[in-house]
Amino acid sequence: MTTPHQSSGAARPAAAESDDHDLLVALLDGMDAALCAFDADGTVTHWNREAERILGWSAGDAVGRHGLAGWAVREADAPEVTQRLLGVMKTPGRRQVDEFALLTKGGGRVLVRVQSAAVPGADGRPAGVYCAFSEVHTQIDLERSVALSEALFGEGSAWGVVLVDADLRPALANVHAARALRTSRTALLGRPLGDLLEQGVEELEGALQHVLAAGAPPAPSELWVTLRKGSAAAAGGPERRCWRSGFLRLSSPLTEEPVPLGVAWLFTDVTKTRLAEQESARLRFRCSQLHRAGRAVAECEDPMEAAALYLEFALAGFADHAFIDLLPRPEAVPEHPVRLVRAAATPSGLAGQAAACAAAGGGLPVTYRDDHPAVQAVERCGSVRAAADRTEDWAAARRWPEGTRHALATVLRSRGRTVGVVTFLRGGSRRGFDRGDAAYAEDIATRVAAAVDLAGQL
Repeated sequence: MTTPHQSSGAARPAAAESDDHDLLVALLDGMDAALCAFDADGTVTHWNREAERILGWSAGDAVGRHGLAGWAVREADAPEVTQRLLGVMKTPGRRQVDEFALLTKGGGRVLVRVQSAAVPGADGRPAGVYCAFSEVHTQIDLERSVALSEALFGEGSAWGVVLVDADLRPALANVHAARALRTSRTALLGRPLGDLLEQGVEELEGALQHVLAAGAPPAPSELWVTLRKGSAAAAGGPERRCWRSGFLRLSSPLTEEPVPLGVAWLFTDVTKTRLAEQESARLRFRCSQLHRAGRAVAECEDPMEAAALYLEFALAGFADHAFIDLLPRPEAVPEHPVRLVRAAATPSGLAGQAAACAAAGGGLPVTYRDDHPAVQAVERCGSVRAAADRTEDWAAARRWPEGTRHALATVLRSRGRTVGVVTFLRGGSRRGFDRGDAAYAEDIATRVAAAVDLAGQL
């Protein structure tokens, strides 16, 4: 009959058996989970270091004892615990999970979660039971960590989550993040951030490098980014987004010294909120400027000086240059061709300032082409927006300062007549004029037109 330590009827060398035993002890002691084993009679056969750490009982204290009663389990609880642990041998192949209160060597109690399974013998019949156990709070913490990970990387997450490795390349991303970056979760992985973002990538990489070197910042930060055109971004062109971002440095828990594995980047889109705040602040500033302009104009004796003063207050934060061009005489419906005379302008090369205007009839005519925005504004009796094309002489051809890239011309109307046009200009470093800007320009034009009309009556 072959014993557990015999093979093919020949006894194994004692040295080999010792090596196997040492290897088994080393493997058991190296496990992160506490482990004990029982033979078919309920005698403890194995007890590793993690079990000793949790309960205080050493392998010498535990191995050879019959059951856990009286030392690791209270006498009152021992029958139930023994029945549930050894009962797993009746159903080979089945794993069983239980929670017990075990006793420590110091007399305390520890609630543990035990996973037990039958150990088959050489004949296939149950020869014992092994039990892996851990403190319940540790297990719960682990389960919470796994649940948190599943929630963050699930489809229902309200935050974008990207795990960035030490080379600043995405290693894992959730559905929300992939959708925000206009790509798929698999296509995102391993790509440089510069392949995904056209603007804002320097700020993002700088933040990631700072976190890797010095840890997470004390508070979330807001990053303005623009998706690269080559990605599957909106067909209408790049769109700036504001992402409120938090960063966490990830370190390996398996090393004695913390080794950074990368950075967890969590972000949510707050573009609508920030744009609304910016628009609100812009409206408050513009209303304040009009109020200040009204108070300053009330002290002007010359109406044309008042018109230029309105222009000066309007330029702040709104445009780089502005012109007032007037018709030789006010007309209800200007006749073609439209002739305009320069009445006021910002000084050449000095953006953001209005010049003292000349007398309404003493200015020089300006030679605008028929397709000039100022002429079109007079003819349409409204506002005309224009943006530079790729031609180098776009601004010069329209008699505007060099570097002009955006224009907004608004007709000056007073008492049912057109008296001229006011034109606002912006350089290439600023965005184009939008409808809100046109409404503000028309509000300014109403005040300028009234001042110009009054000057014509004096």
